[in-house]
Amino acid sequence: MLKHLEELVKLEGISGHETPVRAYILAALGEYPVEYTYKEDPLGNLLVEVKGERPAKQRVLFNAHMDEVGLVVTNITDDGLLRFSTAGGIDEKVLVGRTVTVNGHTGVIGCGAIHLCSAEEKNRTVAKDRLMVDIGAASREEAEAVVTIGDPIVFDSDIVPLANDRFKARALDDRAGCALLLSLLEKPLPFDIQLAFTVQEELGLRGGTTAAFTMQPDISVTVETTTASDVAGTQAGQEVCRMGDGAVVSFMDGRTFYDQPLYKHIRALADANGIKTQTKTTVAGGNDAGAMQTAGHGARVAAVSMPCRYIHSAGSVLSESDIEETCRLLRLLAETLPGETA
Repeated sequence: MLKHLEELVKLEGISGHETPVRAYILAALGEYPVEYTYKEDPLGNLLVEVKGERPAKQRVLFNAHMDEVGLVVTNITDDGLLRFSTAGGIDEKVLVGRTVTVNGHTGVIGCGAIHLCSAEEKNRTVAKDRLMVDIGAASREEAEAVVTIGDPIVFDSDIVPLANDRFKARALDDRAGCALLLSLLEKPLPFDIQLAFTVQEELGLRGGTTAAFTMQPDISVTVETTTASDVAGTQAGQEVCRMGDGAVVSFMDGRTFYDQPLYKHIRALADANGIKTQTKTTVAGGNDAGAMQTAGHGARVAAVSMPCRYIHSAGSVLSESDIEETCRLLRLLAETLPGETA
C-alpha cells in the first residue's frame, strides 16, 4: 500500500486535472487478485464494481478523491512572471517562497523583499493577488513558450521520512485515501463492493455528487485525511484529532451529520477488534460524504480518515501507524458491511 502511496503523491493532479492519477490507479487495479469492472464518467470519476465471493445484501461504496489543492495560471506579466489563483482551500501563509512546478518547469512563489517592507507589511500575510510565480523567464514571450493561461501549478515537494514512523509529502489529501482503497483489493473479498475515485472534491464535492448518483449506494464510506492540529500553539480542545491515536471516525463535520447508528457501529466494531480509533473534537471541514449523503436516493454515510498535520500545504505529515490502523478498519468494514441486512 505504501508503495502505491509513494507513487501517487508524485503525480500532479489538482482539481480538474486528475488524468495522471486516474491512469495510475486504473493500471494498479490490474495488479490485484480480484474480478472487477469499471467506467469513467463524463466528469472524470473512476467508478469500480469489485466482485466478491457472493452478492452483497447492501451496496457499500468506498470512496476517495484523486484531486489535490494547487494553483492555476491566470495571467502572464510583461516581465515573464505568472499571476495565479488557488484551486481549493489554501492558506495564503503557506505560499510565500514555496517552490512549485508548472508544465515540468520549476518556479518560486515570490513577493517583495522583507528589506523593502514597511513595519505594517512585515506583520501581515501577503495577499495571494500580490504574489507571482517566477519561473526565470525574462519576458512574456519567454514565459508563453512554456506556460499557457489556465495551466495547473503544483507544489514541488518530495516524500521524505521523518522520525517516529512519520513522513511528509504533498497531496496526501487525498492520495492516501486512494492508496487505502487499492489496499482493499489485496485479497479476495467475501462480498461485492464498490469503489469510487472521485474528482474535484476540493472545488465543492463535485465528483462525489455524480459518483453517488451513478453508483446508488446504500452505505457510503468516505476515506480521507483530516486536520490534526496537535501541535504547539493550539489551544486545548482545538486539536481536532491527534497523530498516533489511530483512524478518525467522524460523527459530524462542517458539511455532514453522519449516520449515527453507523458511526457507533464502526467505533464498536473497531474496539472489538483491537483497532485504534478516535473522533474529531472540532466540527469543521467537510468531504465527499456531504455529497454522497444527498445525491440520488441518498445514502447512510460514514467518514474514516487519517490524522494529517499541515493539510492543504506543500508539506503535509502522516503517521504510518495511523495508516495501518485505518487500513485494518477499512478491511474489516469491507468484509462485514456488505453482508449485513439494512
